[in-house]
Amino acid sequence: MSNVALATRGPVNGTPEAKKVAVGSGVGAVIETYDFIGYGTAAALYFGTVFYPSEDPLVGTLLSFATLGVGFLARPLGGVIGGHLGDKVGRKPVLVASLIAMGLATFVIGLLPTYAQVGILAPILLVTVRIIQGIAFGAEWGGAILMSYEHAPWRRKGAFTGIVQAGFPVGLLLANLTFLVSVHLPGDWAWRVPFLASIVLVVVGLIIRAKVPESPVFEDVKAKDEVIKSPVVEVIKKDWRNILRGIGLRVAETAGYAVSVTYMISYINTNGLAEPSQTLTALCIGAGVGVFATWGWAALTDKVGRKPLYVWVTGFAVLFAIPMFLLVNTGSLLLIIATIVIAYAVCQNALAGAQGAWFPELFTANTRSSGASLAYQFSAIVSGFTPFLTTLLFISFGWVGPALLFALYAAIGLVSALLTRETWGPAERAQTEIEAERQLARDAERV
Repeated sequence: MSNVALATRGPVNGTPEAKKVAVGSGVGAVIETYDFIGYGTAAALYFGTVFYPSEDPLVGTLLSFATLGVGFLARPLGGVIGGHLGDKVGRKPVLVASLIAMGLATFVIGLLPTYAQVGILAPILLVTVRIIQGIAFGAEWGGAILMSYEHAPWRRKGAFTGIVQAGFPVGLLLANLTFLVSVHLPGDWAWRVPFLASIVLVVVGLIIRAKVPESPVFEDVKAKDEVIKSPVVEVIKKDWRNILRGIGLRVAETAGYAVSVTYMISYINTNGLAEPSQTLTALCIGAGVGVFATWGWAALTDKVGRKPLYVWVTGFAVLFAIPMFLLVNTGSLLLIIATIVIAYAVCQNALAGAQGAWFPELFTANTRSSGASLAYQFSAIVSGFTPFLTTLLFISFGWVGPALLFALYAAIGLVSALLTRETWGPAERAQTEIEAERQLARDAERV
């Protein structure tokens, strides 16, 4: 990689605010994930009967998961909007606006009337708010990850973006801990309270994010008058191959998660393999491990590269697909917990950790927000409807259907990883050491 390309990563030794920016971006990721993923838990446990009453619980689950998918379907639109604005007006405004939109939408879910109260209007309102959630979540990631990436030192891009990516398991943990507590509340309060409580997190997140400075890379692009009029159009025209590769990389992670965690919760509960509280406990343990696993995997990519980790883990996931369901089918709580921990902390967290630095490095500075966001969010179309699809596969083929789908997603990620260029290999790491020494020498001369 040329020195010019390396320079688009920001200051070689990072900015003085790098840690504060990473933490601020990570806190926002916690809140957005709490809001968005919390819906997945509610859909699996409650919404099938609350918003879609049916004599057949399986039909209610299908309809609930379909609404879950609508939010994922809206995420690419959020990615387009957020990516465009991130390249046009800056990364920071996107962070703040997406957090406000997500927070208000989530709070409103806690106020929605049920089907028993207003009939068909209830699921219509739920779908509308879910679309707003999807747009906000789609816009958020690109801004958060680029702020952290472009402030971070070259040698630790993985570790710093890993802080942001670790915000997702933290949000998952908080959401499910809240549901674990609220499950004991009477009636509809069991699912309303977690959504209403999110407003507190939003206020905290806005206070933190308002204090972080804009990305130095975007400021440099703006100073050089290199802001592109239509960055989304430009990146699709010139870098569509990397967008497609990124979508493939993401499918293994996010659609794989939809099978191994989101659908698995419903599968375990529907088949009486564990009590709802036990399932949530297993998920909380997995998320707790995932907080540290995500950051650890991300930091590891600074030492071994982004690509090797992806190849290793997607290969493992292909082999783990059948054993994952066999272990859960035993009904042993210990094995269920172990399975969820492996599925989440390895098969999902490792891939998410690598993406934080790999995706921004695939695109140029003035189209980076658009390119990374499009690659990241368009895969959500697949993952959003995966719980719905897995339910259909289970009806037709039993647990083997969802297991093979998980293996297929992992295989797509493996092939995509093999076809995607390494952005942090030995050559880039060696050049970084040279540039860092030069920068230290220049700093010493100024003193």
